[in-house]
Amino acid sequence: MLKNPKEFWSGVMFAVIGFAFAIIVKAYDYPMGTASRMGAGYFPFVLGNVMGVLGLIIIVQALLTSGTPISKFAWRPLIWVLSAFVIFGLTAKLLGLAIAILLLVVISSYGGHEHRWKEAIISSLILAAGSIAVFVYGLKLPFPIWPEFFG
Repeated sequence: MLKNPKEFWSGVMFAVIGFAFAIIVKAYDYPMGTASRMGAGYFPFVLGNVMGVLGLIIIVQALLTSGTPISKFAWRPLIWVLSAFVIFGLTAKLLGLAIAILLLVVISSYGGHEHRWKEAIISSLILAAGSIAVFVYGLKLPFPIWPEFFG
């Protein structure tokens, strides 16, 4: 019946997540404001609706075109990447931004088909340096760079 099930279900996912997010933001009654004076709920509400509409467009395109069937679900990347984000969230304050980003990149790299230590370490060092430069020094956000026991 569906000529393009892969695109159809990705569109459904986008639409459901986007509209659900917009409804949840609205349900918490964040102040919306206007386009020129945005409130706390304006950007997430608009972004959720844009994502939902994008999902609807993908659904319509999937119904009009033919494509590939849905392949076997890849659990390994999902588990590695989600666990990397959870570990980052749990360790960022305790171990500092530099070590937490190193853990994030190295752990999430196991979700790929080819894990290479050298590339993961180099990527994590570049990402950590860039994040520290932007968030700690550029935006002056109070993130600890290193663990407190480092001094």
